[in-house]
Amino acid sequence: MEPLERLEKLLDKEQFEKIKAIDNPELHAFLAEWIGWLEPERVFVCTDSEEDEQYVRWKALYYGEEKMLETPNHTVHYDNYYDQARDKANTATLLPGGKKLPYINTKDRDEGLKEIRELMKGIMKGKELFVCFFVLGPKNSIFTIPAVQLTDSAYVAHSEFILYRKGYEEFKRLGRQARFFRFVHSAGELDERKTSKNLDKRRIYIDLQDETVYSVNTQYGGNTIGLKKLAFRLTIKRAVEEGWLSEHMFLMRVNGPHGRKTYFTGAYPSMCGKTSTAMIPWENIVGDDLSFILPVNGVARGANVEKGVFGIIQGVNPEDDPIIWQVLHSPVEIIFSNVLVKDGKPYWNDMGIEIPDEGENHSGKWWRGKKDEEGNEIPPSHKNARFTVSLEHFPNADLEALENPCGVEIGGMIFGGRDADTWPPVREAFNWEHGVITMGASLESETTAATLGKEGVRAFNPMAILDFMSVHLGDYLRNYLEFGRKLKKAPKIFAVNYFLRDNGQWLNHKLDKAVWLKWMELRVHNDVDAIETPIGYIPRYRDLVKLFKDVLGKDYTREDYEKQFMIRVPELLAKIERIEGIYREKVGDVPEELFRVLEEERKRLLEAKEKYGDYISPFALEGS
Repeated sequence: MEPLERLEKLLDKEQFEKIKAIDNPELHAFLAEWIGWLEPERVFVCTDSEEDEQYVRWKALYYGEEKMLETPNHTVHYDNYYDQARDKANTATLLPGGKKLPYINTKDRDEGLKEIRELMKGIMKGKELFVCFFVLGPKNSIFTIPAVQLTDSAYVAHSEFILYRKGYEEFKRLGRQARFFRFVHSAGELDERKTSKNLDKRRIYIDLQDETVYSVNTQYGGNTIGLKKLAFRLTIKRAVEEGWLSEHMFLMRVNGPHGRKTYFTGAYPSMCGKTSTAMIPWENIVGDDLSFILPVNGVARGANVEKGVFGIIQGVNPEDDPIIWQVLHSPVEIIFSNVLVKDGKPYWNDMGIEIPDEGENHSGKWWRGKKDEEGNEIPPSHKNARFTVSLEHFPNADLEALENPCGVEIGGMIFGGRDADTWPPVREAFNWEHGVITMGASLESETTAATLGKEGVRAFNPMAILDFMSVHLGDYLRNYLEFGRKLKKAPKIFAVNYFLRDNGQWLNHKLDKAVWLKWMELRVHNDVDAIETPIGYIPRYRDLVKLFKDVLGKDYTREDYEKQFMIRVPELLAKIERIEGIYREKVGDVPEELFRVLEEERKRLLEAKEKYGDYISPFALEGS
């Protein structure tokens, strides 16, 4: 039986007509196979209409996956107490023949597909299946990748309507031309709180060959929202094959002198200042998480993959995050997940206001001092509690750039890590190759006591992308280097570090990053000179004095400057040693340029040490 004939039997007339309107036999075959396999009681096909989106919102409430809060348009969703984050152990990239890749959790493709099919057979009996169409990147553009999501979770479908651009009309427009991603998700059997029950059978498998992701027995957004970090693995592979970049980067506009607009991307591991940088109130956000960067006529142009924010809410407070705080207290459409609710109001950890002593949270009825089965005290909200909201509601969003089908020209790329003793607060690479290798590919981040129990352990995380890598790291870096060579004008590359310390004292204030951004913007346009050091260019003291006064209204002392921009030769040499060791011993098969560029940096540092000693004042280098 032909796929369309099968679909006609599986769907009611209205839903069948919606699918029939898309001229794509490959899509029809995929839907016929999986709707038949999952055996839902009913199927709802989402077009781009407001009515269909409203239907999904209503079903999230009707099925009890979300509950209304006091503020209009605000809802709360809870995941199972033990389903609160990405399940790294049960997330695997499926590779033929059981092939292995460094740093990637892989599984034999045939084995993985067999297992997932068995887990999903008839899993939607008695449930409603939502068929949703979206696109990654702006519509009808050089960045557009169509995607279809099958899910029995109205919460997942609702989240995607907030986070992604609707794609039904794009599927109709593209017809047989659509090279689309596929996502199949089931929350599985639900408990009385409407959360996934069979977590021992939770699996998230990424099939690179068919560009399909399967996710089962989980509701947490990072495991289920197909177009988020699951699609990211697919886009990384596609980008490497096609010669562009799919990156774990924010995209923001820094406003320069005389109304000049300069766009930056930035990659930072978790807890390193990525969101706070992208959300500086007087600059403009285009995206907070994922960027596509394509070479267009010799220029790197970037776009936000998404149109919304799936943000961590812990620590969001009115002083440090005025814009996010304002959005979260506006009557715009927001899904709060895994927060504390009392009298219809959401509360979260470290929000800067008093939190009630009881209420409902991800553990059910909650009171201060409540412990879980392992004897751990349960905080008011989970540390990975989230908010899901569209970027159009942010007063500082650059909406024109967000939807520009040609994207925006990237002036600079920033790599930032958490580092107490090595990198200065900001520096510029000598060139693309130097930046990619000594900043992006050498990115490390110290663990924090709050997250991993042991402070100060340096975690290797090139381009802040290691958790999502789907190709060999060597191939990924080769593509990065090659990408820069294709450009007539490559973006300048910068490295930042907001976490330098001296005798346990922070050397930076939280808002100093706003000054480093303004300096980077000036450097993109060669408006200020810089001091050449063995590790790149650093700012001159006189330029920073002016910027601190102009941007923050603060005085900036010579002593602060000297401590911050000291070239710490022993620590820098030790870092080169570490990074080189990782690439030789753990990664292998990396571009030869990597070792050459690291060796050149080592030589420059040793020569400088010979002349100036272990710790080199920026003033000494400026005068040289």
